[in-house]
Amino acid sequence: MTALATLSVCLLSGAAWGQKYPVTPAQSATAKQVAQAGVPLSELAPDAPDSYTIKSGDTLWAISSLFLRSPWRWPELWGMNLDDIRNPHLIYPGQRLVLDKSGGLAKLRLADGANGEPVDLETVRLSPRVRSEKTSDALTTLQTRAIEPFLAEPVIVEESELSSAPRIVATQENRVMLSRGDRAYARGPSGMPMLDDKNKTQRLRVFRNATPLKDPTTGEVLGYEAQFLGKAELVRGESTQDTENRDGKLQSVIVPATIDVVSTKEEMRVGDRMLPEPEREFPSYTPRAPSGPVSGRIVSVYGSAVVNAAQNQVVVINRGRRDGIESGHVMAILKDGQQLVDKTDPEQPQIKLPDERNGLLMVFKTFEKLSYALILDITDGVRVGDRLSAPR
Repeated sequence: MTALATLSVCLLSGAAWGQKYPVTPAQSATAKQVAQAGVPLSELAPDAPDSYTIKSGDTLWAISSLFLRSPWRWPELWGMNLDDIRNPHLIYPGQRLVLDKSGGLAKLRLADGANGEPVDLETVRLSPRVRSEKTSDALTTLQTRAIEPFLAEPVIVEESELSSAPRIVATQENRVMLSRGDRAYARGPSGMPMLDDKNKTQRLRVFRNATPLKDPTTGEVLGYEAQFLGKAELVRGESTQDTENRDGKLQSVIVPATIDVVSTKEEMRVGDRMLPEPEREFPSYTPRAPSGPVSGRIVSVYGSAVVNAAQNQVVVINRGRRDGIESGHVMAILKDGQQLVDKTDPEQPQIKLPDERNGLLMVFKTFEKLSYALILDITDGVRVGDRLSAPR
């Protein structure tokens, strides 16, 4: 075996041991279809290079946009040469991609190495069914720095979750603010006490200021966006205890649950709410157009006091799982045409200019009625209320 510490053993299906690089059946089917038929030269980007050497910091989205008119059509770029690029999630800096335009169809191949293996990787035959790959350096679909907090700290909650969320009711020594290492006490809503599970550690997300997010068109409250504060751990559940009152009579009193603060993004205080921490997700995004016609609007710009959003900012859209939206879906952002008076007409009628495409965004986390999306590229500022459509 090579001495490289980052070597992992991968199955021929392309799933890396200890790290997920999924290829969905739909993506595989698209790739096989394109592998057989090829991509018409008309589908190539006007300035598609004859070859390109992958650099550190590149992403699959950026590389796809070099070769194809539509960057979200990554499975088709991969399918140009299925023998060379078996898994688009396992290509590496230093490899050179060559565009073959012979026969009137476009095909993509690797000039160095084979099967998506990095050029500088020493490969040792382990068995007929496995191969070695340096997975830690493989390109990601997108630069994920902008969305990483949203993968670990989802802050959109449904109304039912909000109403049933336990709250911090007291602190030790009447502290006003809580930080990492502090202990506090919490209660669930009436009839729903916080109970512990002796078989596993229960982690909680702490939040406050749940702001309603309304559909710009219908006014429906689609969910609540909360301010993430940090994480806590449930030490003991709620209980009741019999104790004597001033008259010497026994009475039953509530004993709140005990929590320990394990991490803080901002200081916590009495009244803050909690929800169970979901299991950490490690998604691998393959940008793609929705399968059918879609429409929607931008509901809010995350972390901004203004209504404008720029490239690489996160926005909330008014479409979610109930509307068939999935992580990886790419949508076009449309800028509403200006309304003005036609001064060239003696009657000076009111006219509205056509809506123009202003950029692209990609959904990366879905909820029932809402989704988080990353703005991939824009021509002009994106505003709350801007319309969305399928990218084609």
